Amino acid sequence: MKTIADQLVVFATSYGLKIVGAVLTLIIGRLVAGLARKGVKRLLRKAKTDEALIPFLSGLTYIAIIVFAVIAALAKFGVQTTSLVAVLGAAGFAVGLALQGSLANFAAGVMLLIFRPFDVGDVVEAAGVLGTVKAIHIFNSEMATPDNIKIVVPNGKIFGDVIKNITGYDTRRVDLVFGIGYASSIAKAYEVIQKEIKEDRRILPDPAPQVAVFEIAESKVNLVVRPWVKKEDYWDVRFDLTRKIKEQFEAAGIESPFPQHVVHLSQKADVRS
Repeated sequence: MKTIADQLVVFATSYGLKIVGAVLTLIIGRLVAGLARKGVKRLLRKAKTDEALIPFLSGLTYIAIIVFAVIAALAKFGVQTTSLVAVLGAAGFAVGLALQGSLANFAAGVMLLIFRPFDVGDVVEAAGVLGTVKAIHIFNSEMATPDNIKIVVPNGKIFGDVIKNITGYDTRRVDLVFGIGYASSIAKAYEVIQKEIKEDRRILPDPAPQVAVFEIAESKVNLVVRPWVKKEDYWDVRFDLTRKIKEQFEAAGIESPFPQHVVHLSQKADVRS
């Protein structure tokens, strides 16, 4: 019994303080991790970061501090933490290689949520897809095509491609081209177009609408019409203005020609030797 008691005393003397230090390190590490997680959440919300990103970043901060506390606690017992960190790094590298596609989508999702090249509800063209953004997730984004087909696009393809945010600005320019015959009066066509533009209150005065001769085509003269409208009025103005100008051209006797070709036949004289 005396020998056992002596061994317990030696054990307590040698490892008691180390155990207490390791336990305190874990407790303090957990407290610091919890406070850091709350602080990160508070800072991200103050910075108006996307809500989908806040749990991930705050959780990542919490896990990083806990791992650091565990490594520090193991160091109290003489564990070679350098080797442990190397093993964890190698394991992380292997996992990263195995999941490189998913990690690329994940990283792209984080970048999309931070830099916000588009928001939910915007009409965008990205990764070869044109549609309305319905949701932005960590790994992919959901879009609805103009005919209401749901498309799920990996974030890696979106962030690695050119992103065209069609509704990114408050105003848009409507580009229309009208062809009139060579015999029709360009001045009269200008008058008809400008009258329709002035009567449509959805067309913005600034920037001023543009009406100009665009090109001399094979069988017609093309006039370009470029009014500016609010983004929500784009399609309605485009459809209405096209119909009204066509109707007014017909009423004013302005010809809207169709493609045609003129063929000349020549008859050679019959020459006999």
